[in-house]
Amino acid sequence: MQVKINGEEIDLPDGSTIRDAIDKSGASYLEGCVLGLIKGKEEVERYINKYKLKTTKGSIIIELLSNGPENIINTWKNRYKDFGNLRIRWTTSTDLAIGPIKTDLKPSRDEYEYNRWDVILSLSGFTADATHIILSKDKHRAAYGAPKNNGNEGRGVFARVVGGKRTIMKLDDDDYIKQVKPVLERKSIVKSAAITDLDTEIFPGNEIFTYALIKTSEKSPQSAEHFFALSDDGKMQIDYESDSFIGFYELHGLESPPEFVDQRKRGTITLRNTGKGIGRVYIYREDRVSTPSHSLVGRVLRGMELMDIAREGDILTVETEPHRIMTLSLTQSEAQDLLSQQSIKQIREGVEDDEAIIVGQEPRFTMDIIGDKQVKTFGINKEDLIYIDIDEKAAPKSSWYFKKITGLLDSPVGFLKVHFAFPDARIMMFEGSSRDSKGLIPENNPQELVKAGEIGLTNMSKRHIGMLGVRFEDNSEFGPTGEQFKATNIIGKVVKGIESLEKFKEGETVYVTTKKF
Repeated sequence: MQVKINGEEIDLPDGSTIRDAIDKSGASYLEGCVLGLIKGKEEVERYINKYKLKTTKGSIIIELLSNGPENIINTWKNRYKDFGNLRIRWTTSTDLAIGPIKTDLKPSRDEYEYNRWDVILSLSGFTADATHIILSKDKHRAAYGAPKNNGNEGRGVFARVVGGKRTIMKLDDDDYIKQVKPVLERKSIVKSAAITDLDTEIFPGNEIFTYALIKTSEKSPQSAEHFFALSDDGKMQIDYESDSFIGFYELHGLESPPEFVDQRKRGTITLRNTGKGIGRVYIYREDRVSTPSHSLVGRVLRGMELMDIAREGDILTVETEPHRIMTLSLTQSEAQDLLSQQSIKQIREGVEDDEAIIVGQEPRFTMDIIGDKQVKTFGINKEDLIYIDIDEKAAPKSSWYFKKITGLLDSPVGFLKVHFAFPDARIMMFEGSSRDSKGLIPENNPQELVKAGEIGLTNMSKRHIGMLGVRFEDNSEFGPTGEQFKATNIIGKVVKGIESLEKFKEGETVYVTTKKF
């Protein structure tokens, strides 16, 4: 049997499952993510009610009438492609004709009144051999030989023009229809199934969608990098959905400056760059006008059907074009291999040894690196990178604050500036952020003991809210920032590099990572 997976036709034995289709095609898919299963093209087109007529002077959109004549609508759905590559047969001040094609419809001979922008199926000359589509440009009366509907004579109106009206007024008999195709809207897709069971049996004509391919815009390099960070592990969880869009809020609160603004057409991806929802990413299911508060991230190239089907809480498999260029946490040698594959020149700075760990790159953003075709990679000695483990479940607000001010929200390596270093007291404190520390409620307070290597911050119960610290020996009285336990939130702990960390001095920069070693 034949099925389609991400638009590619494959042959499978009867009784095959989605897993079989993925295995045979090698389709991109990550375990646990949602898939889209559509019974077939006919199943989708059954719910389509808009069509685009692409002409030599622009496009026209028509929408089928919900109560239109059934025999004419069925004829249109079965034969709409036949109107492609046909010339404009005639145009007058009141109407425009496209055709002819041959049908088996029966004409009527009565004259009827038509309104502006009616779409009529006409049997010109009262013969089915000259079936035309008529676009009404003004209110008028005419006898178009409109087909009979269930034995009764009718006007033949089966649709309305809803887009491209100016195009219609510009067309003449030297123009032609390049193509007619359905306009795929979300309501055409939602009748299909969103599933996660790979052992679901599939049948001939089924279409499977396993992932979405995203093309990022070079006009919004920082917004694109925000998206790369959001989808860095190849997965994205839907936090909100409506008929118009789906939202991804994992990086809500992470600022990004306004960049390129464009119309939010179906399949467009934007980043909220100001206001209450700053840092949220949206993928549009329906067209929306542009707004300065939304920067264009990119567009969905493939898998929009999956975006239509998925629901809040679902996890999507996502790929980007281009792939993110991120050298941080790699060695200088590993970065060289990665960059050479993409014809990007590496300029080593800082510690340049092959085994040095990269903690900074310039330009920072993938789209800029691709444009420049080179990147500076700043390295440090391997032993100077501090590995930490963050307890996000026990201290969600404190963990988010820590990751934001260090840069770990959107990068594999972050940094802290040493504020105080007290070798005798075996404690070190780091600069916080007064702006980002608002709302740091007490959470995960130490009970009887703060252990060496535990990282903590001062919560909102004290004046120095947001200050960060670490102790190099156990303490049963005060937290890592010198505050009482009730004013201390424990974020996590140093899991490697504690001896190196203790050597840093005031004003120096400490590089940290949550990457496993």
